[in-house]
Amino acid sequence: MSNTEGSQGGWPLYEVFVRGKRGLNHVHVGSLHAADQRMALTHARDLYTRRNEGVSIWVVRSEHIGASTRDEKDPFFDPSADKVYRHPTFYDIPDDVPHI
Repeated sequence: MSNTEGSQGGWPLYEVFVRGKRGLNHVHVGSLHAADQRMALTHARDLYTRRNEGVSIWVVRSEHIGASTRDEKDPFFDPSADKVYRHPTFYDIPDDVPHI
């Protein structure tokens, strides 16, 4: 990978996600450059969990993440509005089913 492809010193960019002690989901906490996945995990641990904030770390090469953009917000999410069967009001829920 050349420096013109968004890397620093030829190292790819990794996105870092940490799951906190009390959280159920991994949360994006930042990015870093690393030579490989193992180095990315080690650096992520050192940078983002210095005070024992996390119980799990994910590192993902940025080039492997696909995402929508802010400009696509309305056209990208509009099709889901016409799927009424996804709304719980479409179904009859028995009285003995809690927490729905």
